[in-house]
Amino acid sequence: MINIHLKAYWYYFRLIFIFVICIAILSFVNGCSGLKQTTKPEIIEHREVGIASYYAKKFQHRKTASGEIFDNNLMTAAHKTLPFGTNVVVTNLHNGKSVKVTINDRGPFKRNRIIDLTRAAFSKIEKIGKGLTKVEIIVE
Repeated sequence: MINIHLKAYWYYFRLIFIFVICIAILSFVNGCSGLKQTTKPEIIEHREVGIASYYAKKFQHRKTASGEIFDNNLMTAAHKTLPFGTNVVVTNLHNGKSVKVTINDRGPFKRNRIIDLTRAAFSKIEKIGKGLTKVEIIVE
């Protein structure tokens, strides 16, 4: 009689054990599924005035800090702190011309500069030969 009860308990114990193992495996597989949640960058109110420069040609086709491949023909920029994917309007304070760029890199690493633009973006607001210009950047 005791033997019958032990067999019944053992049977239920094995069922519960298998159930717990299945739940653990499913939780692990779900956590490692590789599905990434995409979130938009936070809305940031940011205004800054300073010097803008543009990237040297040697950076063409290198990886940016965000992992994207750098292309001097795109409207992108580097900023020290703004989140990747942030859209900013860069306005030349000398002539009033503006360009909209997306932050995808870190920098500039020169003193007194607040943003590095691609050559294409810089050429929209200033002559490339000038090299530097005073700008205002506003997060859009």
